[in-house]
Amino acid sequence: MPSTDQLAKTPLHDWHADHGARMVDFAGWSMPVQYTSIVEEHKATREAVGLFDISHMGRILFDGPDVAPFLDRLTTRSVADMQPQQIRYSLMCNDAGGVLDDILVYRPVLREEQPAGFGLVVNASNREKILAWLQEHVGDFHVEINDKTHEYSMIAVQGPKAIEVVDPFTDEELTSMRYYTGRLIELAGVECFVSRTGYTGEDGIELVCDGDKILGIWEQLVSAADRVDGRPVGLAARDTLRLEAGMPLYGHELLESINPVEAQLDFAVNLRDREFVGKAAIEEFHRDSHQRVRVGLQLDGRRVPREDCKLLRCDEEVGVVTSGTFSPSFNHPIAMGYVKPTVAALGTTLDVDIRGQQHPATIVPLPFYQRGK
Repeated sequence: MPSTDQLAKTPLHDWHADHGARMVDFAGWSMPVQYTSIVEEHKATREAVGLFDISHMGRILFDGPDVAPFLDRLTTRSVADMQPQQIRYSLMCNDAGGVLDDILVYRPVLREEQPAGFGLVVNASNREKILAWLQEHVGDFHVEINDKTHEYSMIAVQGPKAIEVVDPFTDEELTSMRYYTGRLIELAGVECFVSRTGYTGEDGIELVCDGDKILGIWEQLVSAADRVDGRPVGLAARDTLRLEAGMPLYGHELLESINPVEAQLDFAVNLRDREFVGKAAIEEFHRDSHQRVRVGLQLDGRRVPREDCKLLRCDEEVGVVTSGTFSPSFNHPIAMGYVKPTVAALGTTLDVDIRGQQHPATIVPLPFYQRGK
Protein backbone atom coordinates (compact mmCIF):
# COMPACT_ATOMS: atom_id res chain seq x y z
CA MET A 1 0.00 0.00 0.00
CA PRO A 2 1.44 3.42 -0.93
CA SER A 3 2.33 5.81 1.88
CA THR A 4 0.30 8.99 2.25
CA ASP A 5 3.12 10.96 0.64
CA GLN A 6 3.00 8.72 -2.45
CA LEU A 7 -0.73 9.19 -3.06
CA ALA A 8 -2.02 11.74 -5.55
CA LYS A 9 -3.86 14.65 -3.95
CA THR A 10 -6.64 16.80 -5.32
CA PRO A 11 -6.37 20.60 -4.92
CA LEU A 12 -8.96 20.28 -2.12
CA HIS A 13 -6.99 17.65 -0.19
CA ASP A 14 -5.79 19.95 2.59
CA TRP A 15 -9.27 21.44 2.99
CA HIS A 16 -10.72 17.96 3.52
CA ALA A 17 -8.05 17.06 6.08
CA ASP A 18 -8.43 20.38 7.91
CA HIS A 19 -12.19 19.87 8.18
CA GLY A 20 -12.06 16.47 9.82
CA ALA A 21 -12.40 14.18 6.83
CA ARG A 22 -11.04 10.65 7.20
CA MET A 23 -8.72 10.26 4.23
CA VAL A 24 -8.20 6.92 2.48
CA ASP A 25 -6.33 5.53 -0.50
CA PHE A 26 -8.76 5.34 -3.42
CA ALA A 27 -7.26 4.31 -6.76
CA GLY A 28 -3.96 5.90 -5.79
CA TRP A 29 -5.54 9.15 -4.56
CA SER A 30 -5.89 10.40 -1.00
CA MET A 31 -9.64 10.98 -0.84
CA PRO A 32 -12.19 11.82 1.90
CA VAL A 33 -14.26 8.75 2.75
CA GLN A 34 -16.44 10.62 5.28
CA TYR A 35 -16.53 13.80 7.35
CA THR A 36 -19.18 12.97 9.98
CA SER A 37 -21.34 9.90 9.46
CA ILE A 38 -22.31 8.11 6.27
CA VAL A 39 -26.00 8.35 7.16
CA GLU A 40 -25.84 12.10 7.82
CA GLU A 41 -24.03 12.79 4.56
CA HIS A 42 -26.34 10.47 2.61
CA LYS A 43 -29.51 12.05 4.00
CA ALA A 44 -28.19 15.57 3.46
CA THR A 45 -27.81 14.75 -0.24
CA ARG A 46 -31.26 13.18 -0.49
CA GLU A 47 -32.99 15.98 1.43
CA ALA A 48 -30.92 19.08 0.63
CA VAL A 49 -27.54 19.09 -1.13
CA GLY A 50 -24.24 17.24 -0.99
CA LEU A 51 -20.89 18.51 -2.30
CA PHE A 52 -18.41 15.97 -3.65
CA ASP A 53 -14.76 16.36 -4.62
CA ILE A 54 -14.44 14.08 -7.66
CA SER A 55 -11.18 15.49 -8.99
CA HIS A 56 -9.73 11.97 -8.95
CA MET A 57 -11.87 11.05 -11.96
CA GLY A 58 -9.90 10.90 -15.21
CA ARG A 59 -10.46 13.77 -17.65
CA ILE A 60 -9.20 13.36 -21.21
CA LEU A 61 -9.52 15.84 -24.08
CA PHE A 62 -8.95 15.14 -27.77
CA ASP A 63 -7.73 17.21 -30.71
CA GLY A 64 -7.47 16.39 -34.40
CA PRO A 65 -9.70 15.87 -37.44
CA ASP A 66 -10.36 12.16 -36.74
CA VAL A 67 -11.55 12.31 -33.13
CA ALA A 68 -15.19 11.44 -33.88
CA PRO A 69 -14.50 8.29 -35.96
CA PHE A 70 -11.72 7.30 -33.54
CA LEU A 71 -13.98 7.40 -30.47
CA ASP A 72 -16.84 5.86 -32.41
CA ARG A 73 -14.57 2.89 -33.07
CA LEU A 74 -13.87 2.40 -29.35
CA THR A 75 -17.18 3.14 -27.63
CA THR A 76 -20.29 0.97 -27.47
CA ARG A 77 -22.57 3.96 -28.03
CA SER A 78 -22.20 6.03 -31.16
CA VAL A 79 -20.58 9.42 -30.72
CA ALA A 80 -20.47 10.42 -34.40
CA ASP A 81 -23.92 12.01 -34.22
CA MET A 82 -23.41 13.84 -30.92
CA GLN A 83 -24.37 17.50 -30.98
CA PRO A 84 -22.35 20.35 -29.41
CA GLN A 85 -22.86 20.46 -25.60
CA GLN A 86 -24.21 16.90 -25.55
CA ILE A 87 -23.00 14.20 -23.11
CA ARG A 88 -23.50 10.44 -23.40
CA TYR A 89 -23.00 7.56 -21.02
CA SER A 90 -21.15 4.78 -22.81
CA LEU A 91 -18.79 1.84 -22.34
CA MET A 92 -15.42 0.80 -23.65
CA CYS A 93 -15.06 -2.93 -24.20
CA ASN A 94 -12.23 -5.25 -25.13
CA ASP A 95 -12.34 -7.60 -28.12
CA ALA A 96 -14.08 -10.25 -25.99
CA GLY A 97 -16.89 -7.82 -25.09
CA GLY A 98 -15.75 -7.35 -21.50
CA VAL A 99 -16.15 -3.89 -20.02
CA LEU A 100 -12.91 -1.93 -19.76
CA ASP A 101 -14.70 1.04 -18.22
CA ASP A 102 -17.97 2.91 -18.17
CA ILE A 103 -17.44 6.47 -19.31
CA LEU A 104 -19.04 9.79 -20.08
CA VAL A 105 -18.39 11.12 -23.58
CA TYR A 106 -18.58 14.92 -23.85
CA ARG A 107 -18.85 17.15 -26.88
CA PRO A 108 -17.98 20.45 -25.23
CA VAL A 109 -17.83 23.90 -26.78
CA LEU A 110 -14.88 25.43 -24.94
CA ARG A 111 -14.63 28.59 -27.04
CA GLU A 112 -17.31 30.21 -29.18
CA GLU A 113 -14.94 30.63 -32.09
CA GLN A 114 -13.91 26.95 -32.03
CA PRO A 115 -15.85 23.89 -33.19
CA ALA A 116 -17.12 21.48 -30.56
CA GLY A 117 -14.47 19.03 -29.43
CA PHE A 118 -14.66 15.73 -27.58
CA GLY A 119 -13.70 14.67 -24.08
CA LEU A 120 -14.01 11.68 -21.78
CA VAL A 121 -14.49 11.30 -18.05
CA VAL A 122 -13.30 7.87 -16.91
CA ASN A 123 -13.06 6.10 -13.58
CA ALA A 124 -9.98 6.97 -11.53
CA SER A 125 -9.01 3.31 -11.18
CA ASN A 126 -9.07 2.88 -14.97
CA ARG A 127 -7.48 6.11 -16.18
CA GLU A 128 -4.06 4.70 -17.01
CA LYS A 129 -5.59 1.59 -18.57
CA ILE A 130 -7.90 3.65 -20.78
CA LEU A 131 -5.11 6.03 -21.80
CA ALA A 132 -3.01 3.03 -22.86
CA TRP A 133 -6.01 1.53 -24.70
CA LEU A 134 -6.58 4.79 -26.58
CA GLN A 135 -2.92 5.03 -27.60
CA GLU A 136 -2.90 1.40 -28.68
CA HIS A 137 -5.77 2.03 -31.10
CA VAL A 138 -4.78 5.42 -32.56
CA GLY A 139 -3.23 3.76 -35.62
CA ASP A 140 -3.75 5.95 -38.68
CA PHE A 141 -6.30 8.22 -36.97
CA HIS A 142 -5.15 11.83 -36.74
CA VAL A 143 -5.86 12.31 -33.06
CA GLU A 144 -4.06 13.94 -30.14
CA ILE A 145 -4.88 12.54 -26.68
CA ASN A 146 -4.47 14.95 -23.75
CA ASP A 147 -4.73 13.76 -20.15
CA LYS A 148 -6.00 16.79 -18.21
CA THR A 149 -6.70 15.01 -14.91
CA HIS A 150 -4.07 16.84 -12.87
CA GLU A 151 -4.63 20.18 -14.58
CA TYR A 152 -8.32 20.57 -13.82
CA SER A 153 -10.51 19.85 -10.79
CA MET A 154 -14.02 18.46 -10.72
CA ILE A 155 -16.74 18.73 -8.08
CA ALA A 156 -20.34 17.54 -7.97
CA VAL A 157 -23.27 19.39 -6.40
CA GLN A 158 -26.12 16.93 -5.92
CA GLY A 159 -29.54 17.00 -4.28
CA PRO A 160 -32.99 18.59 -4.50
CA LYS A 161 -31.53 21.98 -3.50
CA ALA A 162 -28.44 21.73 -5.72
CA ILE A 163 -29.52 24.29 -8.30
CA GLU A 164 -30.78 26.60 -5.56
CA VAL A 165 -27.31 26.55 -4.01
CA VAL A 166 -25.40 27.13 -7.25
CA ASP A 167 -27.74 29.68 -8.88
CA PRO A 168 -26.57 32.77 -6.94
CA PHE A 169 -23.02 32.27 -8.22
CA THR A 170 -23.83 32.54 -11.93
CA ASP A 171 -25.95 34.61 -14.29
CA GLU A 172 -26.72 31.49 -16.35
CA GLU A 173 -30.12 29.82 -16.12
CA LEU A 174 -29.08 26.35 -14.90
CA THR A 175 -32.62 25.00 -14.70
CA SER A 176 -32.91 25.44 -18.48
CA MET A 177 -30.01 23.08 -19.10
CA ARG A 178 -31.15 19.69 -20.33
CA TYR A 179 -29.87 16.59 -18.59
CA TYR A 180 -26.71 15.17 -20.11
CA THR A 181 -25.68 18.48 -21.59
CA GLY A 182 -22.90 20.82 -20.50
CA ARG A 183 -21.54 24.24 -21.33
CA LEU A 184 -18.88 26.76 -20.39
CA ILE A 185 -20.14 29.35 -17.90
CA GLU A 186 -18.79 31.80 -15.34
CA LEU A 187 -19.42 30.60 -11.81
CA ALA A 188 -18.28 32.57 -8.75
CA GLY A 189 -16.16 34.64 -11.13
CA VAL A 190 -14.36 31.58 -12.54
CA GLU A 191 -14.74 30.03 -15.98
CA CYS A 192 -16.14 26.52 -15.46
CA PHE A 193 -17.51 23.74 -17.61
CA VAL A 194 -20.83 22.79 -16.00
CA SER A 195 -22.83 19.66 -16.84
CA ARG A 196 -26.25 18.41 -15.71
CA THR A 197 -25.00 14.99 -14.71
CA GLY A 198 -24.37 13.05 -11.51
CA TYR A 199 -23.95 9.73 -9.76
CA THR A 200 -26.43 9.91 -6.89
CA GLY A 201 -29.89 9.64 -8.43
CA GLU A 202 -30.51 13.28 -7.53
CA ASP A 203 -30.74 16.52 -9.47
CA GLY A 204 -27.59 18.58 -9.70
CA ILE A 205 -24.50 19.52 -11.64
CA GLU A 206 -20.87 18.60 -12.02
CA LEU A 207 -18.34 21.34 -12.72
CA VAL A 208 -14.76 21.40 -13.97
CA CYS A 209 -12.34 24.30 -13.65
CA ASP A 210 -8.62 25.03 -13.27
CA GLY A 211 -7.24 23.25 -10.26
CA ASP A 212 -5.76 26.40 -8.75
CA LYS A 213 -9.20 28.06 -8.71
CA ILE A 214 -11.36 25.30 -7.25
CA LEU A 215 -10.80 26.07 -3.55
CA GLY A 216 -12.54 29.45 -3.70
CA ILE A 217 -15.55 27.97 -5.50
CA TRP A 218 -15.71 25.01 -3.12
CA GLU A 219 -15.65 27.19 0.02
CA GLN A 220 -18.40 29.45 -1.28
CA LEU A 221 -20.58 26.48 -2.23
CA VAL A 222 -19.98 24.82 1.15
CA SER A 223 -21.14 27.99 2.92
CA ALA A 224 -24.22 28.23 0.68
CA ALA A 225 -25.00 24.53 1.19
CA ASP A 226 -24.71 24.87 4.97
CA ARG A 227 -27.49 27.48 4.93
CA VAL A 228 -29.92 24.88 3.51
CA ASP A 229 -28.67 21.97 5.68
CA GLY A 230 -26.35 20.62 3.02
CA ARG A 231 -22.73 19.55 3.50
CA PRO A 232 -19.61 18.04 1.96
CA VAL A 233 -19.93 14.31 1.33
CA GLY A 234 -17.28 11.61 1.19
CA LEU A 235 -16.84 8.50 -0.92
CA ALA A 236 -18.71 6.24 1.51
CA ALA A 237 -22.04 8.06 1.17
CA ARG A 238 -21.41 8.52 -2.56
CA ASP A 239 -21.40 4.72 -2.72
CA THR A 240 -24.65 4.27 -0.75
CA LEU A 241 -26.31 6.94 -2.90
CA ARG A 242 -25.29 5.35 -6.21
CA LEU A 243 -26.30 1.90 -4.97
CA GLU A 244 -29.80 3.11 -4.04
CA ALA A 245 -29.96 4.65 -7.53
CA GLY A 246 -29.06 1.26 -9.06
CA MET A 247 -25.95 2.64 -10.75
CA PRO A 248 -23.14 0.15 -11.46
CA LEU A 249 -19.68 0.72 -10.03
CA TYR A 250 -16.59 -0.39 -11.88
CA GLY A 251 -14.78 -3.07 -9.93
CA HIS A 252 -18.10 -4.38 -8.61
CA GLU A 253 -20.96 -4.54 -11.15
CA LEU A 254 -18.56 -3.92 -14.05
CA LEU A 255 -15.32 -5.74 -14.83
CA GLU A 256 -13.45 -6.98 -17.87
CA SER A 257 -15.04 -10.36 -17.15
CA ILE A 258 -18.55 -8.81 -17.35
CA ASN A 259 -20.25 -7.80 -20.59
CA PRO A 260 -22.90 -5.11 -21.23
CA VAL A 261 -25.68 -7.65 -21.84
CA GLU A 262 -25.50 -9.32 -18.45
CA ALA A 263 -24.96 -5.90 -16.84
CA GLN A 264 -28.35 -4.82 -18.28
CA LEU A 265 -26.74 -1.86 -20.05
CA ASP A 266 -28.21 -2.41 -23.51
CA PHE A 267 -29.24 1.26 -23.63
CA ALA A 268 -25.54 2.13 -23.78
CA VAL A 269 -24.83 -0.13 -26.78
CA ASN A 270 -25.58 0.79 -30.41
CA LEU A 271 -25.07 -2.30 -32.58
CA ARG A 272 -26.70 -1.18 -35.83
CA ASP A 273 -24.90 0.39 -38.78
CA ARG A 274 -21.51 0.74 -37.11
CA GLU A 275 -18.44 -1.20 -36.06
CA PHE A 276 -16.63 -0.94 -32.75
CA VAL A 277 -14.26 -2.99 -30.64
CA GLY A 278 -16.17 -5.80 -28.93
CA LYS A 279 -19.26 -5.62 -31.17
CA ALA A 280 -19.07 -9.21 -32.47
CA ALA A 281 -18.70 -10.62 -28.96
CA ILE A 282 -21.61 -8.52 -27.64
CA GLU A 283 -23.82 -9.77 -30.48
CA GLU A 284 -22.98 -13.32 -29.41
CA PHE A 285 -23.86 -12.51 -25.81
CA HIS A 286 -27.28 -11.32 -27.00
CA ARG A 287 -27.87 -14.75 -28.52
CA ASP A 288 -26.84 -16.57 -25.33
CA SER A 289 -29.98 -17.34 -23.33
CA HIS A 290 -27.87 -18.48 -20.38
CA GLN A 291 -26.42 -15.02 -19.69
CA ARG A 292 -26.43 -13.95 -16.06
CA VAL A 293 -28.60 -10.97 -15.14
CA ARG A 294 -27.81 -7.99 -12.91
CA VAL A 295 -30.57 -7.67 -10.31
CA GLY A 296 -31.55 -5.73 -7.22
CA LEU A 297 -32.00 -7.50 -3.90
CA GLN A 298 -33.88 -6.43 -0.78
CA LEU A 299 -33.41 -8.00 2.65
CA ASP A 300 -35.17 -7.68 5.99
CA GLY A 301 -33.33 -7.22 9.28
CA ARG A 302 -29.97 -5.50 9.51
CA ARG A 303 -27.43 -8.01 8.20
CA VAL A 304 -25.81 -6.49 5.12
CA PRO A 305 -24.72 -8.68 2.19
CA ARG A 306 -21.27 -7.75 0.94
CA GLU A 307 -19.39 -8.27 -2.28
CA ASP A 308 -18.84 -11.95 -3.16
CA CYS A 309 -21.60 -13.28 -0.87
CA LYS A 310 -23.12 -16.31 -2.57
CA LEU A 311 -26.76 -16.29 -3.70
CA LEU A 312 -28.57 -19.61 -3.23
CA ARG A 313 -31.80 -21.22 -4.34
CA CYS A 314 -32.67 -24.47 -2.55
CA ASP A 315 -29.01 -24.66 -1.46
CA GLU A 316 -27.80 -24.42 -5.08
CA GLU A 317 -25.49 -21.51 -5.86
CA VAL A 318 -27.26 -19.34 -8.47
CA GLY A 319 -25.43 -16.04 -8.24
CA VAL A 320 -23.22 -13.63 -6.35
CA VAL A 321 -23.54 -10.24 -4.65
CA THR A 322 -21.48 -7.43 -6.18
CA SER A 323 -22.42 -4.52 -3.87
CA GLY A 324 -24.45 -4.26 -0.67
CA THR A 325 -25.27 -1.70 1.99
CA PHE A 326 -27.76 -0.79 4.67
CA SER A 327 -29.95 1.74 2.89
CA PRO A 328 -30.24 5.02 4.83
CA SER A 329 -33.30 5.95 2.76
CA PHE A 330 -35.25 2.72 3.29
CA ASN A 331 -33.82 1.48 6.59
CA HIS A 332 -33.12 -2.05 5.39
CA PRO A 333 -30.31 -3.83 3.52
CA ILE A 334 -30.12 -3.66 -0.28
CA ALA A 335 -27.71 -5.17 -2.76
CA MET A 336 -26.97 -5.72 -6.42
CA GLY A 337 -25.66 -8.92 -7.89
CA TYR A 338 -25.67 -11.33 -10.79
CA VAL A 339 -27.94 -14.39 -10.97
CA LYS A 340 -28.84 -17.12 -13.42
CA PRO A 341 -31.71 -16.07 -15.74
CA THR A 342 -33.90 -18.88 -14.39
CA VAL A 343 -34.12 -17.14 -11.01
CA ALA A 344 -34.04 -13.51 -12.15
CA ALA A 345 -37.78 -12.77 -12.13
CA LEU A 346 -39.00 -9.96 -9.88
CA GLY A 347 -40.33 -11.32 -6.62
CA THR A 348 -38.12 -14.40 -6.62
CA THR A 349 -36.80 -15.24 -3.16
CA LEU A 350 -33.18 -16.33 -2.78
CA ASP A 351 -30.90 -16.90 0.18
CA VAL A 352 -27.77 -14.86 0.76
CA ASP A 353 -24.89 -16.58 2.49
CA ILE A 354 -23.58 -13.98 4.95
CA ARG A 355 -20.68 -15.40 6.91
CA GLY A 356 -22.06 -18.89 6.81
CA GLN A 357 -25.65 -18.00 7.66
CA GLN A 358 -28.44 -17.86 5.10
CA HIS A 359 -30.69 -14.81 4.97
CA PRO A 360 -33.71 -14.48 2.64
CA ALA A 361 -33.57 -11.83 -0.09
CA THR A 362 -36.15 -10.82 -2.68
CA ILE A 363 -35.38 -9.70 -6.23
CA VAL A 364 -36.81 -6.20 -6.68
CA PRO A 365 -36.76 -3.63 -9.50
CA LEU A 366 -33.79 -1.35 -10.11
CA PRO A 367 -33.29 1.39 -9.22
CA PHE A 368 -34.25 1.10 -5.56
CA TYR A 369 -34.60 4.89 -5.35
CA GLN A 370 -36.05 7.37 -7.81
CA ARG A 371 -36.30 11.04 -7.01
CA GLY A 372 -39.62 12.83 -7.31
CA LYS A 373 -40.28 14.77 -10.48
